[in-house]
Amino acid sequence: MEKNLLKTGIIGFDEILRGGLIPSRFYLVRGGPGTGKTTLGIHFLVEGLRNNEKLLFVSMTEDIEKIKQNGKKFGFPMEEIRFLDLSPKSDFIANNKDYDLFSTSEMEEDPIIEKLISTIENTNPDRIFFDGFTQLKYLSSDDFKFRKQILSFVQFVKKYDSTILLTSEVGTSINDDDLQFMVDGIINLNYENLENNVEITKYRGSTFDKGKHTLKFKNQGIEVYPQLKASNYDLTFSNTKLPSGISEIDKMLLGGIEKGTTTMITGPSGVGKTTLGTQFIKNSAEKGNKSIIYTFEESPETLMNRSKAINITLDKMVTNNKLLVKKVNPFEYTLDEFSYEVRTDIDNQDASIVLIDSISSYFLSFNRTHSAVDMIRGLHSLCDYLKSKGVTVLMTNEIKNITGEFRITSTETSYLADNIIFLRYLEMNGKLEKAIGVLKKRMSGFENTMRRYRITTDGINVGEPLNNMRGILTGNPEFLDERSGKK
Repeated sequence: MEKNLLKTGIIGFDEILRGGLIPSRFYLVRGGPGTGKTTLGIHFLVEGLRNNEKLLFVSMTEDIEKIKQNGKKFGFPMEEIRFLDLSPKSDFIANNKDYDLFSTSEMEEDPIIEKLISTIENTNPDRIFFDGFTQLKYLSSDDFKFRKQILSFVQFVKKYDSTILLTSEVGTSINDDDLQFMVDGIINLNYENLENNVEITKYRGSTFDKGKHTLKFKNQGIEVYPQLKASNYDLTFSNTKLPSGISEIDKMLLGGIEKGTTTMITGPSGVGKTTLGTQFIKNSAEKGNKSIIYTFEESPETLMNRSKAINITLDKMVTNNKLLVKKVNPFEYTLDEFSYEVRTDIDNQDASIVLIDSISSYFLSFNRTHSAVDMIRGLHSLCDYLKSKGVTVLMTNEIKNITGEFRITSTETSYLADNIIFLRYLEMNGKLEKAIGVLKKRMSGFENTMRRYRITTDGINVGEPLNNMRGILTGNPEFLDERSGKK
């Protein structure tokens, strides 16, 4: 049955519908002013042109020429769509006329209904978009008569096997409860918390992705970004190790991190978290693997120039098509949009490693429109999805304390990580030094010591285990007497 579904032509929306709309059925598109009802309907009609289908746009609220002008701004071929204009004409006030559409008189009602029926009979459309359908209620003297009109219209159109989208303006005095019961599907368009979203609340004969999914207006119309939900993905981990290329770090990890796992690199600002993440990417690229870096803080140029100065040549990896670096602008992306873009990039780039830099900035970017619970759930779902695809996920995480009390994260996300590598500042002999250690490794054991960690012009330099020190996690270590084991 899926191959017979009608696509809407909207990026992401057909995914929510599990392939598209069931043909020859009625669907109600509900929403307030400016939420995208008309644009969605035009997408639906234009997609029919790809299959040489007959189309009909019926408008009861807005002038056709204005609709065409707005559609052309998105690049829609408006001249290829058949229109039926039942909206008020510009001269009806000047001529002191009552507009027939809003009259309850049956004598004035007939011309409107007859014109609609005649057009459908002559056009025999495969797809109909009826904008402002609930305005027909003004033609009815009571609700019972309106229900009869709807049922009669449904039965009439069924003869032509048309698939129909009807719109209803939410927030007006017109009640559309009758329509909600009679249609086969309900598509709700909302504007909430400074974001547009779409939600399906009814879909007879098919499953669909529940929840509110981000909707955005783009140059080519509207796009929908399906909400990625935590599912029971088949998470099969590989025994193949992904080494860093730094022998001392790989000793600490007993060969490296396992492919298809999630690794959190945590530590205070400037300690070298991103550098360590890019080191894994560099070593992987030398073996022919592709990676993607999503940076929330630095521009791609700054990241590449800074990395080049320490012998991690990200620019060459980009040139050789082994790496994609993308800047995530917090004011341009939504939570769903970011997850959808990551999924799309993975497929397009055939990438096996993703670095998210950083979790802390991820939370700062989306907290204006999402709760902490939503953001954690979104990150959880994204990590599970990527792991189900065999993608290795690296995430940097910034902690506030430079020294003092040791904390893994400030966002309660450590449970997402299969591996945790931490970096610390140390005060040693009046100097600020750095140390690296492994706190967690789900798939194998690991070295439980810490080592000195330095970043030089030749790259990362890691020393021998710091066996002669204690109190390292406090940031104020004490040297031990090697002979006595005492301070």
